[in-house]
Amino acid sequence: MTIDAVSIDATAFLADFASMSTHGATAGGGVDRQAGTQADGQTRNWFRGLCEARGFEVRYDRIGNQFALLELVPGAPYIAIGSHLDSQPSGGRFDGAYGVLAAAHAAAAVRDAVPEDEAEFNIAVVNWFNEEGCRFKPSMMGSSVFTGKLDAEQALATRDPDGVTVREALQSLRTIGEASLDLAAYVEIHIEQGRSLEDAGATIGLVESTWGANKYEYTVHGEQAHTGATVIADRRDALFAASSMVVAAREVAEQFTDDDGMVITSCGEFTVYPNSPVVVANRVNLLMDLRSTDPQRLAAADADLRRRIEAIADRESVEIVRGAEHLWDAKAYDRAGMELARECAEGLGLPHRVVRTLAGHDSTNLKDLVPTIMLFVPSAEGISHNEREYTSDEDMIAGLRLLEAVVARAVTGHFVAPR
Repeated sequence: MTIDAVSIDATAFLADFASMSTHGATAGGGVDRQAGTQADGQTRNWFRGLCEARGFEVRYDRIGNQFALLELVPGAPYIAIGSHLDSQPSGGRFDGAYGVLAAAHAAAAVRDAVPEDEAEFNIAVVNWFNEEGCRFKPSMMGSSVFTGKLDAEQALATRDPDGVTVREALQSLRTIGEASLDLAAYVEIHIEQGRSLEDAGATIGLVESTWGANKYEYTVHGEQAHTGATVIADRRDALFAASSMVVAAREVAEQFTDDDGMVITSCGEFTVYPNSPVVVANRVNLLMDLRSTDPQRLAAADADLRRRIEAIADRESVEIVRGAEHLWDAKAYDRAGMELARECAEGLGLPHRVVRTLAGHDSTNLKDLVPTIMLFVPSAEGISHNEREYTSDEDMIAGLRLLEAVVARAVTGHFVAPR
């Protein structure tokens, strides 16, 4: 079949996107759908209804991943398409959710367009559980369990700051089951969460590789004291030491960034105890991450940051304990998949360029299990994890057209060979 044989209903997609965006909507125009919350559950139920109305069979696995299945060839493996519906607190409407809804529309269109005798694979649309990792750590939890990188029981026992476990959250939403999936390949489309496509005037990003990332949880233990009565020399201030760690991380990023490469460091979470205006903090929990495309540069920056943290602990007479970690390497996506996506983009007349992803996505895990294609559409001004996050209707529809073309090729055996 030709690329042009696949047709879409742009009006229906945009209407569904507007409807989906009402779930967990915030006053600033974004959404708050943290994993396992009622808002997340409402969105999952809405998506289930949308898919079942279009002939999908919806199931859940043991970590709450949501599968909407279309059987085209009984007994054949699945081409999976998807992303995530959960969000950051006060997050954007597009991050993850666009990819899930686009997958459902693409799958339905491909089912209707591909002749029965040409299909080689079935189709699964996937909403991965807890990609964001803000309520439950680590991020990309659902795809990590699916790919065997994280033990399911360990993930289910993970607690949020209020002591609720993942298992309890999923059971309360009735979105936990025993489904499994025989996977042949995976395709994901996502907003870029950067501005390289917009700056280049491109509509499509063909993702060639991930950045490597080292993410660490730290706990700084000091000693509680009175802020007025305790002189500086007598303090073991956990907050000052933790703040020094944040500064050290920024200095490491600057030191290891030059014309040949870049390191990005961040502190995305910071919890102070007892958090009183007249008490020197006795404990701070924080999460730090380092990212780079160059494994050697990343390793050197990581080692330097550790040395700086040890020096901070000695200088401030505190104990700094590194806890859980979440690491992934810089690694290429499937070259044949990139070429297939490039051919489809050219066939549709869509301006495209090769990019790398700074952010983690569920495809980061899936590419280590099966051949995987990752696609981007532009993010206005590169804004993401923010209520002002925005991708134009035109760019969303262009991405949907490309996704449909890629999935049509994959389902008919032009990406991975039938078994």
